Amino acid sequence: MVPNLTGQVIMVTGANSGIGKVTARELAAMGATVVMVVRSRERGEAALAEIKQQVSQADVRLMLCDLSAQADIHRFAAEFKATYDRLDVLVNNAGAYLQKRQESVDGLEMTLALNHMGYFLLTSLLLDLLLASAPARIVNVSSDAHRSRPVNFGDLQRKKRYSGFGTYGESKLMNIMFTFELARRLAGTGVTVNALHPGFVRTNFGRNNNGLMNSLFMPLVQRFALNEEEGAATSIYLASSPEVAGVTGQYFVKKQPVRAVDYAYDEAAQQQLWAVSEALLKPVASPPAGAVFPVS
Repeated sequence: MVPNLTGQVIMVTGANSGIGKVTARELAAMGATVVMVVRSRERGEAALAEIKQQVSQADVRLMLCDLSAQADIHRFAAEFKATYDRLDVLVNNAGAYLQKRQESVDGLEMTLALNHMGYFLLTSLLLDLLLASAPARIVNVSSDAHRSRPVNFGDLQRKKRYSGFGTYGESKLMNIMFTFELARRLAGTGVTVNALHPGFVRTNFGRNNNGLMNSLFMPLVQRFALNEEEGAATSIYLASSPEVAGVTGQYFVKKQPVRAVDYAYDEAAQQQLWAVSEALLKPVASPPAGAVFPVS
């Protein structure tokens, strides 16, 4: 049975390509109003047009946000709340793998800024709307790359030593630790939060990097990767299935709860990550002005 999501408002970040686009398309096909959050207007409009062509009755909207920039997240959250009075599901999907160290506009290491702080800040700013819409769901796209190493709280900015894969894996571990801590804080509220590994998916993920790995290794391994529909399956399941209504604080692979790396369950480390994340938030006196950008 395909769930009927008519009347629900669902947000999917990073929805202009890959599993984010498939997730948005399939949830719209179930009747939800889907807000696609993207950074690029051009790529976002192309993805939205493609979804509407594939699903004629789809109610999909487009809004712009640079999820690596904290001021822009504040602006976007304010605009979303001015437009919508409910949020039934938040799918935190936007992320990146960066072979070389970069910094965000806020002076944070870019992988940390986008992959973790983007989830952390956006979720916190929308939490009141999710609580008011309960039962509601938060779905955090992580990765089995989280098993690479524990969080190095002594060098979160990776100024001493940078590894693209190690930093990416660490950010995905943060996604899971954030999920577990948030689930504990939201217990009994009707808002559930779960994380997932989509599998190794054949997408453009990582193609923004240059170098030998990107030009030789990635095309080779992608021959054996999942397609986008397979990769999006668990995100769609957690966002829509009645089978997981009320399930919270879990890590899913192939629609099944599995155990993450042992370190992810360390409550002291989870709370340390939360405190450090709050300390990395930049003060925003008032959200910058900007037009809402829904496309109907």
